[in-house]
Amino acid sequence: MIERYTLPEMKEIWSEEAKLHNWLQIEVLSCEAMVQLGIVPRAALDEIKRKARFDAERIREIEKRTRHDVTAFLENLAENIGESSRFIHLGLTSSDILDTGLAIQMRDAAGILIDSASRLLGIIKNKAFQYKDTIMIGRTHGVHAEPITFGTKLAVWAFETRRNLERLLDAQACVSCGKISGAVGTYGSVDPFVEKYVCEKLGLVPAEASSQILQRDRHAEYLCTLAIVASSLEKFATEIRALQRTEIMEAEEPFREGQTGSSAMPHKRNPIICERICGLSRVVRGNAMVALENMALWHERDISHSSAERVIIPDSTAALHYMTEKFIEVMEGMVVYPVRMGENIDITGGLIFSEKVLLGLVQNGATRQDAYKMVQRHALKAARGEESFRDGLMHDREVGNYLGPEQIEACFDAKKYISRSDIIFKRLEALRVKP
Repeated sequence: MIERYTLPEMKEIWSEEAKLHNWLQIEVLSCEAMVQLGIVPRAALDEIKRKARFDAERIREIEKRTRHDVTAFLENLAENIGESSRFIHLGLTSSDILDTGLAIQMRDAAGILIDSASRLLGIIKNKAFQYKDTIMIGRTHGVHAEPITFGTKLAVWAFETRRNLERLLDAQACVSCGKISGAVGTYGSVDPFVEKYVCEKLGLVPAEASSQILQRDRHAEYLCTLAIVASSLEKFATEIRALQRTEIMEAEEPFREGQTGSSAMPHKRNPIICERICGLSRVVRGNAMVALENMALWHERDISHSSAERVIIPDSTAALHYMTEKFIEVMEGMVVYPVRMGENIDITGGLIFSEKVLLGLVQNGATRQDAYKMVQRHALKAARGEESFRDGLMHDREVGNYLGPEQIEACFDAKKYISRSDIIFKRLEALRVKP
């Protein structure tokens, strides 16, 4: 993980100490289960609990020789526990510890992401209501289309963020799965009760069936979910970047006191946070592809997935957490320019009201094809600067056969385009922020 893009809560989950703590917890719980089965003496369990300690530095030293992280961990435990250490890892295989421990980390990391996504949803929802009546131009293909409100744009983001919150909850449930089934997953050397006991204590569900490992479709679903959420954040950030362009300048990300936009140009205020979000989104999507590649392994297992997962899973959770928290910062401090939004609506000279004129003509008896030709004729002339769109329509006798001056004038009212958008905000009001 890159320190620059890793926040403390997520860093703690993926720390070496946290990983080893999880491993120790799984080993001790397995011994507890085996005491109940009469396999491990109670006195041995007591000694294990009393003496079980690990030293990350010592484990790294042992691993130089063993070239195996779990056996190095077990050797370090044995050094501290003594004779009763023979009951540690009894009937288990390395992946019982590795995959169950990883499940704990992924579940807890998802919990942090869920909390961030929930807070972001609340902020976007509030902002949507704040700008519910702030009229701006809607754009398709980057070109002026028809009026919308900035609140409606944010409502779209809110509903998408809610879907992402649900996706994260589903992904968390999918990876909250452990396995203590021994080599090749047959329970040949370990009673299924051990798996059930350990998983219940850890808040996991036992895998219905496993090979030597948990199947990597779970991890792929998790990483693909992170990629979808990251892509949504990129989409939102891209829109703010576009709205912050000098030619548009309808909204911009916060620019703090003392911040500099350029080493050469003092006037610059650049959307650097949104650009950073867009860049990190590409990393998370790329990691999802690696997770999909990790699904196909040889027979009951190989470890071609292992090295990649040590990078892609911590990095993706850390990056997405950072991106979400940064976008919360953007949304909380976003500067909106309603006056500029109004000015931009007017720059086409009313061309954006062409559909209302078209519908008015059709409703008063013109065929759609004839109405389209009448409106387009004047729209093209206005676009070339040959006439005013409104005046052209007013003086067109063919248009006058269907619409009078007052009816034409009524078509040039931006509020008519958003008169029915209240239904969106009724739905938004009912949207739950907390999972």
